[in-house]
Amino acid sequence: MSTTQLSAPARPPVSRRRGASLERKSARFGWLFLAPFAVVFLVFLVLPLVYAFWMSLHTNTLAFGEQFAGLTNYIKAFSDERFLTGMLRVGAFAIVFVPLQIGLALIFALVLDDVRTRLSRFSRLLIFAPYAIPGVIGALMWGFLYSPSFGPLVGFFEFFNLPAPDLLSRDTIFASLTNIVTWQWTGYYMIIIYASLQSIDPSIYEAARIDGATKLQTALQIKVPIVASSLVLTIVFALIGTLQFFTEPQVLAPLAGNAIDAAYTPNLYAYNLAFSYQQFNYASAISFALGLLVFLASIIFLIATRKKSGLR
Repeated sequence: MSTTQLSAPARPPVSRRRGASLERKSARFGWLFLAPFAVVFLVFLVLPLVYAFWMSLHTNTLAFGEQFAGLTNYIKAFSDERFLTGMLRVGAFAIVFVPLQIGLALIFALVLDDVRTRLSRFSRLLIFAPYAIPGVIGALMWGFLYSPSFGPLVGFFEFFNLPAPDLLSRDTIFASLTNIVTWQWTGYYMIIIYASLQSIDPSIYEAARIDGATKLQTALQIKVPIVASSLVLTIVFALIGTLQFFTEPQVLAPLAGNAIDAAYTPNLYAYNLAFSYQQFNYASAISFALGLLVFLASIIFLIATRKKSGLR
């Protein structure tokens, strides 16, 4: 009678088991550190968005109470003349805001990248400083400067016996808002482009200088194409911010009278629907309709510029 000797299963090396155990502990600690942000993100962003979307699918009337309405509010939104007019207005702002801000930011970044002195550091800080000012404070400051009754412009024009211009009238409010937004956001976009320029290998400039390229040719034919991806991202940021235009019109509305109405921009329209007229369901639909249009505009722009900017 033969006996079969069973061999014990091979155990993995101790070092390998310890390594796996350490990886599991690291993963648990990683989730532990991530948990506070995940909770805040879920409670203060995801859940409110879900609830707002649920509200946008319902209607609430005194006669019938709250009822499921499906896409009725969205159909109403895309046929609402005030909402569509507001979208056209922010579209006009985007046509002016985005090229003006990005153009100035690019010029400032190229100049500061080429000039390496203490003055350039101070200039960089000076250009970026308006972005550090809260939007509400900046709008209040400019509202004081624009005021035709108590602003400093009144005293300046009265000194020359001239009538002070009304920079908050219907004819000038577009230019006044353009000035505020350009002043506040150009420095932010300039820093993004400037940081991208700083990452370029200086040997490229040396090769261009040896080939006889001027500073202007180096800027336009070397620097700008290399930072094209950063330019695209700043344009996307500017486009999204412009389509969500809210703070400056909201702050200046009491000073501008009839120049800024309750539906001047889609965001302002949704805000007034919710907190002035208690139409929370329709305001939620307006907000999601605006979000959808912003998303589509951003995607279309990214697809249109993907090949030129090198983004994938």
